[in-house]
Amino acid sequence: MTDHAVLIVGAGPTGLMLAGELALAGVDVAVVERRPDQTLAGTRAGGLHARTIEVLDQRGIAGRFLEAGQTAQVAGFAWIPLDIGDFPTRHPYGLALWQNHIERLLAEWVEGLAVPILRGREVTGIAPDGAGVTVELAGGAPLRADWLVGCDGGRSLVRKVAGIGFPGWDATVSNLIGEVRLKQDPPLGLRQDENGVHSLARHEDGETVRLLVTEAGLDRTGEPSLDDLRDALKRVYGSDFGVHDPVWLSRFTDAARQADRYREGRVLLAGDAAHIHYPTGGQGLNIGVQDAVNLGWKLAQVVKGVSPESLLDSYEAERHPVAARVLQDTLAQSALLQRFDVRTQAARGVVAELLGLEEGRRAQAGRMSGLGLRYDLGEGHPLLGRRAPDVDLDTANGGVRLFELLHQAQPLLLNLADPRHISAGPWEHRVRLVEAQCSSEWVLPVVGAVAAPSALLIRPDGYVAWVGEGADTALGDALTRWFGPRA
Repeated sequence: MTDHAVLIVGAGPTGLMLAGELALAGVDVAVVERRPDQTLAGTRAGGLHARTIEVLDQRGIAGRFLEAGQTAQVAGFAWIPLDIGDFPTRHPYGLALWQNHIERLLAEWVEGLAVPILRGREVTGIAPDGAGVTVELAGGAPLRADWLVGCDGGRSLVRKVAGIGFPGWDATVSNLIGEVRLKQDPPLGLRQDENGVHSLARHEDGETVRLLVTEAGLDRTGEPSLDDLRDALKRVYGSDFGVHDPVWLSRFTDAARQADRYREGRVLLAGDAAHIHYPTGGQGLNIGVQDAVNLGWKLAQVVKGVSPESLLDSYEAERHPVAARVLQDTLAQSALLQRFDVRTQAARGVVAELLGLEEGRRAQAGRMSGLGLRYDLGEGHPLLGRRAPDVDLDTANGGVRLFELLHQAQPLLLNLADPRHISAGPWEHRVRLVEAQCSSEWVLPVVGAVAAPSALLIRPDGYVAWVGEGADTALGDALTRWFGPRA
C-alpha cells in the first residue's frame, strides 16, 4: 500500500516547484524535509534569472516575487555584465531576491495547493523495487510511494543509494561564504587578487556582513569553523576584523559534477541532486526550478496512466544538456575569476571584447538568462522547441496574455487562424483548445522576429511542441508523443 503517488525529498526551491507542478496536475504528492520549518539560516543564494521569472508568471505567481525583490540586470559571465534590457520579454531583467525569501514564497504557494510538507523528517535510506519506493525515516515509520524524486542537494542521499553515478571535475579552489558579525569595519566590495575572489558586503539589517573569501588550499573539508574563517580573512585582508557570531557559514568549491542519468527505475533526480557547479552566474537555483517545471507535467501524466513511462526519457534528454552546458560555462568562469596572472587577465580581456559584440552578447545572455533555450524537437518553425512568447491575445472572452492560459499547467492548443479549422480531436479532454487572434509581432530572444504561426501546441512548461496548419498530420503525432495515445 502506498502513502503517496509521489514523494519529493527536499523542500528547497526545486522540490517546492515540483510539488506545485504535480499538485496542479491533480497528483497525490508530498514533500519530506529534514528541517523542522522553512526557516533558512541567513540569506544563502540569491537571484532569479528572466526565464525563471517567466516560469513563475506562467503559473500566475510572479507578482509575489517581484514585490519582494528588486529587478536588476543580473546576467553576466565572469563578472562581465550582459544586459538583456532589449530582449523581447515582459521580464527583460533578473530579480535580486535571497533564497530564504524565494523558499518562503514557494512554500506559501505549495501549501495553498494543499500539498503536505512533512517537516522534521530526515530520510535515512530508500528501497526501490519494481512497483515503487520505500523511504526510511529517522525516528519514524517508513513511507511508501509509487515514485520518488530526489531534490536533496549536491550530497544527495537519494542519488547515492539509487546507485546513480556523479562524474565530473574535482575542486581546484575552496571558498567560504556566510553572514557574520564583525567588531571592526572592513573594506567593503569585491576584490580579485593572487589569492582568488573575495567579497564583503553589509547586509540590509546593518548588523551583519555577507562575505565570500578564498581559502589557501583544499586540505580543509566538511563544515567550516570560525577559526577556518579567521585564517582565510587574515590571509587575504591581513585581519579577521574581530569576526564573531556567524549567522551561517558554509564551504563550497569549484567542483563540477553531473549525474550520469536522471532516472533509475522509479527514482528521479532534479536540481543540485543532479548537478553541482561553481555558483558564479547564479545558475544553480534557476536551472533546478526549470528542471522541476520540465519534469512535473511529464511525471504527472505517467502517474495518471495518460502517457507511458517512456515520456520520462525526454526529461533527461532535454535537461541533461542544459546542465552540461552550465557546467562548462561555470568551469570557464571559474578559470577567469580565480587566477590573477597576466595570461588569465589577457584571456579575460579577449572574452570581454567578444561578449561586447552584439552577437556574442545576445548568444551568451540568452544562455545565462534561460531565454535562448531551445529543446531539440526536430526541424521546423523557429518557435518549435522554444518558449512561447507571452503575446497578447484576443478571445471570445476578451483580451488575455498567453501566459495566463498556462496558469493551471494544462497543455494548450492555440488556434490563431479561422475558428474551428483545428481540433484536439481524441485529446480534447486532455488538451485545452483556445481560439484567438493575435496582432502582436512574434519575436524571440537571440533569434529575432519570426513568421506568425497559425496554430501552436504548447506544453504545460510553456515550450512549443508543434507549429502548423490544421491539416498537418504532425499535430496528431505531437499530441500522441507528448500527451499520450488517443483517448
